[in-house]
Amino acid sequence: MRRYTPLLLTAFVAAFLAVLCTVYLGTFADKKGLQPGKTITVYTTLPVEQAEMLAQEYEKSANVRIAFKAMGTEELSSRLKKEVNKSGADLVLASRQVLEPAAAAGAFVPYGSEAADSVSDALKSEDDAWVGVWYDPIVFCVNSDYLALMTRIPSTWEELAAYPGIRIGMTDFLAADAPQQLMFTLAAEYGEPAAFRILAGLHPKVVQYVKYLSTPVRMAGMGEVDLSIAVQSETLRYINQGYPLKIVYPSDGTAYLLTGMGLLNEKSPEARAFMDWLLSDEAQLALQRENQFYIPANQATLAYKMLTGKNLILFEKQPEYTKEQRKAMLDRWLKEVRFQ
Repeated sequence: MRRYTPLLLTAFVAAFLAVLCTVYLGTFADKKGLQPGKTITVYTTLPVEQAEMLAQEYEKSANVRIAFKAMGTEELSSRLKKEVNKSGADLVLASRQVLEPAAAAGAFVPYGSEAADSVSDALKSEDDAWVGVWYDPIVFCVNSDYLALMTRIPSTWEELAAYPGIRIGMTDFLAADAPQQLMFTLAAEYGEPAAFRILAGLHPKVVQYVKYLSTPVRMAGMGEVDLSIAVQSETLRYINQGYPLKIVYPSDGTAYLLTGMGLLNEKSPEARAFMDWLLSDEAQLALQRENQFYIPANQATLAYKMLTGKNLILFEKQPEYTKEQRKAMLDRWLKEVRFQ
């Protein structure tokens, strides 16, 4: 059973808290050049609740107010395009889909730090225009009882598509970014014909295409399906709540959602200090207290060492499709797979 990784999250969080308390005793407010009481503005695609939580946690250790302005991917992309070199914000915390075109348009100024140096080249731009903060891989979330009865564990996307008699749960491709990222990344990695063969093979086994990212994980935990295609963060959250689930990492690689940041205001040491904090274990601990388990992009953190499965392989190719190409691919899935 080397292909799956059982994660004892309760023990991990306790150990992580203990170690972190002994290591991180300083505060970011003491950094040279910071102005106490200053407000920095952050454009973000994060959910409002998550953004507010991060702001509150940072403000406890630094006398700097974080004002998040949340918006959708298209709205933020449009705003950054219009505001190149004259943005009213200090930095951006958003998905890769926002960061890459904004960087290409010259929206960001270089950000470099010791923590950023520990981020894999695959998770940041070559010119330091943006850097990844955390990512969330798509995994096989398997019911533990079902896994114990399996004589062979499907370890690739093609093996899962061909595996007989298995009940699968997953989020609808039209409902969330994660399943869409899976579709587009499979197409980028293997070519569109091969990707659609995999999706067509999975379709008859899918018990239900659901709306939310958490629902497939709950279904696997309740035994309503045998396996769910899900994001790791939701799987870890349910494991931490005692659901009988195991994680299997596809051995041929998997897609992932990346959240990163780009600096807009080069004259703001407060913005740089907040970016340093986002790459730290303290930021990860704040997320984990809210049952949000992402893999840090900073490989030097304790959280990275404890949360990254040893068998996790990320697809190397990124889906560089236009908005029109993405829509055409989703339409093709509806016509040739979902409603065939």
